[in-house]
Order: sequence, then C-alpha cells, then structure tokens
Amino acid sequence: MTASPPSLHDALDAWIDAHFDDEVRFLQALVRVPTDTPPGNNAPHAERTAELLAEMGYVAEQHPVPQAQVREYGLESLTNLIVRRRFADGGPVIALNAHGDVVPPGEGWTHDPYGAEVVDGRLYGRASAVSKSDFATYTFALRALEALGAPLQGGVELHFTYDEEFGGELGPGWLLRQGLTKPDYLLAAGFSYQVVTAHNGCLQMEVTVHGRMAHAAIPDTGIDALQGAVVILNALYARNAEYRRITSQVEGIKHPYLNVGRVEGGTNTNVVPGKVTLKLDRRMIPEEDPVVVEAEIRETIATAAASYPGIEVDVKRLLLARSLKPLPSNRPLVEALQRHGELIFGEPIPTSGTPLYTDVRLYGEHGVPAAIYGAGPRTVLESHAKRADERVELSDLRRATKVVARTLLDLLQKR
Repeated sequence: MTASPPSLHDALDAWIDAHFDDEVRFLQALVRVPTDTPPGNNAPHAERTAELLAEMGYVAEQHPVPQAQVREYGLESLTNLIVRRRFADGGPVIALNAHGDVVPPGEGWTHDPYGAEVVDGRLYGRASAVSKSDFATYTFALRALEALGAPLQGGVELHFTYDEEFGGELGPGWLLRQGLTKPDYLLAAGFSYQVVTAHNGCLQMEVTVHGRMAHAAIPDTGIDALQGAVVILNALYARNAEYRRITSQVEGIKHPYLNVGRVEGGTNTNVVPGKVTLKLDRRMIPEEDPVVVEAEIRETIATAAASYPGIEVDVKRLLLARSLKPLPSNRPLVEALQRHGELIFGEPIPTSGTPLYTDVRLYGEHGVPAAIYGAGPRTVLESHAKRADERVELSDLRRATKVVARTLLDLLQKR
C-alpha cells in the first residue's frame, strides 16, 4: 500500500502537538472517575466519557447491558460506548477499542490513584496506562484525522468498553453478539513500542474442597479440607515444572503457567476447616487446545483429591478466554503501524505476542483482523499496571497518538 504524502502526516503530527494539552486533560478527567472492578460499577464512567466526547462534537451511543446479566456476572453496572464516524463509501471500517474497567488500586501508592497527577512527564493514576490512556490516544487520533480535511473513505468506530477484567464477554463480546458492530479491522489498547498480533489464552477455575468440621482438640473426628487442598495445590504447582518444557513459537510468549491467586476457607483457629476454596488461573499459549488444557487440570485435581481420603471436590470453570492467533488478513493494519511506529519512535517496531489475554480475541473469534497497539511502555512491568503508582509517559502518549492517526490516514485515504 502506497504511503500518503509526507505533508499530510506532518499536518497530523502538528495538530496533535497543538492539542496535546487538551488530550492530557481528557485523560486526567477519565482517570479521576474510578472504575474499580470489582465491584464493577462502571456505568458512571461511561456517562462521564460520553459527556466529554459530546464536548468534542461526538455522539457516543450508550449501550447498557441488561442489569440481570450484569448482576449474574458479578458486576454492578455496565454501559458500553460506540462512536461512529463515517466518511465516503468504499473504504474499510476500523474499530479502536479500549477498556475503562481496572482492578482496584491496592496499597503502596505514593500518588493519589485517582488524582491524575502529572510529575516529571508522567501521568499517575489507576488505569492511566491500561487502558484509559488509549481512550485519549484513539479519540485524539480521530480528531486529528478529521481536522486534516483530506478525502477519506470508510469509517472509524471508537469502542469504549467496561468488562476486560472479567473477560470481555459483556464488553466487546456483548456488542458483537448484539450485531451492533462488525468492523473490517480492529485496533485495541496495547503498548506503544510493539505491535502485538497474538496473545495467551486464560482458563480460570474455582476448586472447592469439602471436608468435615471438628474441634481442634479432637481433630480426628473431622476431615481437614485445608490439608486436602494442600495436596491439590502441590499437584497443581508441580505441573508448572512440566509447563516450562513447553515452548511457544510466538515471539514474546514463553510457556504455559498456572497460578493460584486466591485461597479462602475455615471458620476459626480452633476449628478443623470444613471447606476451602481455591481460585486458579491457567495461561495457555496460542498453540494449546483449551479443551485439552481444562481436561488435564480436572484430571490433576481428581487424582490428587483421591489420594486424601474423605474429601469431596467441586470444580467450576469461571472463565475461558481463548488465545489470539495471528491472522494474515491484518497485514495492512500491522504494516502501517510498524511503518509509522518506526518513523515516530526512531526504531524498528517488531510484531510480537504477549502473555496477557485481552478482549481482542473476541473480535478475532468473529473474524475481524486485529492488532494491539497504543500508548504505554515497552513492558507491562514498566507501566506498573495492576500495581501501585501506575503511570503513562506523556511522551509515549503523544507519539502513540501520532502513529495511530497516521495509520488511520493510510488505510482510509481515497486513492
């Protein structure tokens, strides 16, 4: 695909530079409205985002998910947004998706997690990097494109959704199932130094171990659910040694991994625990079959449980997020991102995979060619995502906005 004349790209860059303070203020306003998930009361943030977009001249369609579905899912309120900007007929529709929900801030912050403070060129706050930054990146890339006034064909959609932390089924998944969108390409929030075309899958399960409560003075009259759970835990953790021998062929993804992130149970220190619940997270590389993975986990649990007499075990699947695999049809989008990423950042921008799982898989399952790219650092660790003092470098925000705007121009400009 022939690149657009440099003068048009320069004009995009100049508009973004001239309006960058507005972009930062937009991001600050978004960060200052909490979207902790859980509890997942995220409709107020969608309403505030719609108000801010209206001030820029955009009509944000508000698509509330039915309350019964939201409650059943374990959330409190959820409204997804779509902004549609159509140009002339004949070109592709490119959707830009970022999620507003985020895990609670936790402890250890040296900045107000909802203060959106700017210190030494960094904007601090929960979701400042992942991924309210890309609400700003994508909105201002679209604004720059429109301000250019160049003849364009096709369209852009902004998809701002609120269910990534719980798997995306009520975010992009719900929009896609309702037939509210079917773009030709999808660009989703990511990290500004790489173009991600694949990611891990994720299986989350709840394991409940049932024993029999008893007084700690006469423990033999009970069946210790915690000791039974420890046997299961040891069997599950032993599998990690086996997983390390499985290597993904996707750059950026290493091997499968299993993590037990929550353990709860028992009633008191002087009572033999009668019930213990474990919640586990199994990351699956793109080459793995989720059906086989789940069957192996269940077999491991059953075998371990059978070795500790008296306990009973219930296993429930909480989430199955399939991996994203590279689709050749995303090439025009990927090549444009790489081309302009190299020009703006001054270094080659490779394609890679990420060990995270994202909402992008849902678009891929609907046949939409996708890539992940947006404001952020080289790695998740550098962004402090899901940790104290999450931040985004404002220089990265500015440059990523330029790359996205230039990419949209290349894909939508009339030939």
